[in-house]
Amino acid sequence: MSSERNVYQLDEVYDFRSGLSKPRSAFGSGHPFLTFKDVFYNFFVPKKLGDLVETSEKERSVGDIRRGDVFLTRTSETQHELGMSCVALSDVPNGTFNGFCKRLRPKAQAQIIPEYAGYYFRSPDFRESMSAISTLSTRASLNEAMLAQLEITLPDTDVQKSIGIILKCLDDKIELLREMNRTLEEIARAVFRAWFVDFDPVRAKAAGATSFRGMPQDLFDTLPNSYELSEIGEIPTGWVPCVLSDLIAVNPTRPLKKGVESAYLGMTDVPTSGPTPDSWAQREFSSGMRFKNGDTLLARITPCLENGKTALVDFLDNGEIGWGSTEFIVLAPKGSTSREFIYCLARNERFREFAIKNMTGTSGRQRVSHESISGYKMVDPGAAALEVFEQLSEPMFDRITANRDEISTLAALRDTLLPKLISGELEAPSLEALGLDGGE
Repeated sequence: MSSERNVYQLDEVYDFRSGLSKPRSAFGSGHPFLTFKDVFYNFFVPKKLGDLVETSEKERSVGDIRRGDVFLTRTSETQHELGMSCVALSDVPNGTFNGFCKRLRPKAQAQIIPEYAGYYFRSPDFRESMSAISTLSTRASLNEAMLAQLEITLPDTDVQKSIGIILKCLDDKIELLREMNRTLEEIARAVFRAWFVDFDPVRAKAAGATSFRGMPQDLFDTLPNSYELSEIGEIPTGWVPCVLSDLIAVNPTRPLKKGVESAYLGMTDVPTSGPTPDSWAQREFSSGMRFKNGDTLLARITPCLENGKTALVDFLDNGEIGWGSTEFIVLAPKGSTSREFIYCLARNERFREFAIKNMTGTSGRQRVSHESISGYKMVDPGAAALEVFEQLSEPMFDRITANRDEISTLAALRDTLLPKLISGELEAPSLEALGLDGGE
């Protein structure tokens, strides 16, 4: 393939347009909407947009989303975060995009492959050029005059296709592993909810069932076949009402000397979905909440609690103590209660509604106290049920951890190859070598 690379001004290749600014009341229903966060955190536009907004036919016409469109964040708190990109790989019917973003639409004569663009705009060289032209007052901002100063390097379209294929294969594998992790967690949480919140196996037994799908028969045989009223409502006969601190240690005391380097997990690294964090740091301990492997970290402050920030600690060496924000509540195993049970409880809708309802403080800085969490009323299902749930769910969470580690390895490989392929330092294999032809 040709190694020639042509350099263009960005406005020679793209037309620029700003997105829509809509009032809060317009959101929640209507048509698909590409948010600032969608652009900031993704190389490519997600296949399904999670936000909806009410838009007119004219707004959807001028602010539409087509394959090849590049979206750049045009405002940010810092220069480093300005101009983060996201590229559409397919049209989004009736979709529009956020007003804090710029859309770059390829001109008719432009010879640029969307997959290549997705990686080019995230390459170190482009990010450096973006930072060099950005301005910083109270917020970094990006306008069309600044965009026009930027350059884009385009090799032959076959080279672009090859680069896109190689890097996209890695990202597709990463997304497959993330989807697997989401599915595994959903299964574990569904079992938890059925067994320990909705009491579905007992309800089935009370209705005459002789087994319950997914529950070992010997455990099902030990279940009661009736209910009784308690202070927390109707529960299986013989099961004991309790509070969370009866089964789970809340903010246990952990020794850690100041000035000692240990794993640090900041609130920004805690996922809003998925149990395990993608990254953490090594920092000298000063003050904060301390945790070990197997602990669950629950964000207790607005809006982190409302957004579902919860992490299962699984990245420390055996016996090592890590630390993080004082805005964590640490939930640790106690007695026969497993890490999986605790995490699924912390992610359960009823528990989270309780935590949010019991937040106190001024608007925008509300917190739920560890005392409130400790007093959460629940049912002690007994050691046998807890043990069986651990046996079922532990392999799922071990697989999630292994997948997370593989994701980290694949992302590191992608990030190593990306600048070398984009710059031409590493020659991209031909389409024929990849099992394709120039027409694909």
